[in-house]
Amino acid sequence: MEYHLPVMLNECLEGLNLRPDGIYVDVTFGGGGHSRGIMEHLGEEGRLLAFDQDADALQNAIDDPRFTLIHENFKFLKSYLRLNGVRRVDGILADLGVSSHQFDEASRGFSTRFDGALDLRMDQRQPTSASNLVNELDEEELCRILRLYGELPNAKQMACAIVAARKEQPIVTTQNLRQAVQHHLPRGMENKYLAMLFQALRIEVNGELEALQMMLTQAVEVLNPGGRLVVMSYHSLEDRIVKNLMKTGNVEGKLEKDFYGNIMANIRPVSRKAITPSASELERNNRSRSAKLRIGEKIESKQDK
Repeated sequence: MEYHLPVMLNECLEGLNLRPDGIYVDVTFGGGGHSRGIMEHLGEEGRLLAFDQDADALQNAIDDPRFTLIHENFKFLKSYLRLNGVRRVDGILADLGVSSHQFDEASRGFSTRFDGALDLRMDQRQPTSASNLVNELDEEELCRILRLYGELPNAKQMACAIVAARKEQPIVTTQNLRQAVQHHLPRGMENKYLAMLFQALRIEVNGELEALQMMLTQAVEVLNPGGRLVVMSYHSLEDRIVKNLMKTGNVEGKLEKDFYGNIMANIRPVSRKAITPSASELERNNRSRSAKLRIGEKIESKQDK
C-alpha cells in the first residue's frame, strides 16, 4: 500500500533524543515510516507503541515483539497506554498530515483531484461524513466551519452556494461539491480554494483540533522528565495549538506565573523557532513544503519527584 515518504525523518528522530531502552509513542502511524526509523534505534529493552484510527494503516503494522499498534484516535492516548501497561514514556511523535495514501484513495474523498464519495472520515467507524455535513447543516453553521477551519475569505458565499445546490440534488460526491461552489473559486486560485474548503470539512468531520488539544495535554502528563514531544503540523490552526503548548504549557496559550513571576509550565521548547524542511527534502518530497516541526522537553514537576 503506497504511503508517503516520512517528512523530516532525521529531524524527528534527533528531536526525540532516542535511548535504546526507552519507551516511545508514534501517535500517527500511517505508513509506519517514522515508526520504522524509531525501531532502528531501539535495543531489546526498548518499546514503541503506535496509534492510528484509519483501518488501512493496520496493514503496515511492524512484525516485532517490541512494537504495538493501537487502532484508535490519539485523543485516547493516556487510556490506551494504560491498557497496554504503560504509564510513562520517554518520547512522543505526531505527524499531523493526511497521508498520501488517503489523498490517493478516491473513495475516501480527501482529494479534489478525483471524483469519489464525499467522505473525509479518518476513521470509517465514525457515523458522520462530509456528505452529512454539507447536506444537513444550516447555512450559518456551514459558514462558520468554512471561515474558522478553512480560513476562506468568501465562506458566506460558499455556504450559500452549497445550500442552494443541495435543494436541487444531494451533494454526495467530491464532484457534486466542486460543481456547487465553482462560481466562487477565484480564477487561477481554484485549487487553493478547493483545498481550503476540503480542509475545513475534514477538520470538522474528524474533530481534529479538539482531538489534537486532548492528545497534547495528555502527552505532557505521560512524558517522563526530560522526555521529548515532537510534533509536525501542516497548517496554521494546528501549529498555533502546538506553539501555545510549547511556550506556555497549555493548549490555550495562557501564561500562568508563580508568586515570583516565573512561568509555570511543565514543558519547554527545545528550539525557539519551528524547524522546516531542507532544500533537498523539498526537492525530493513535495508533501513536506508546508511542514513545521516543533520540539518540547518535559520539565520535572513536583508530581514527578
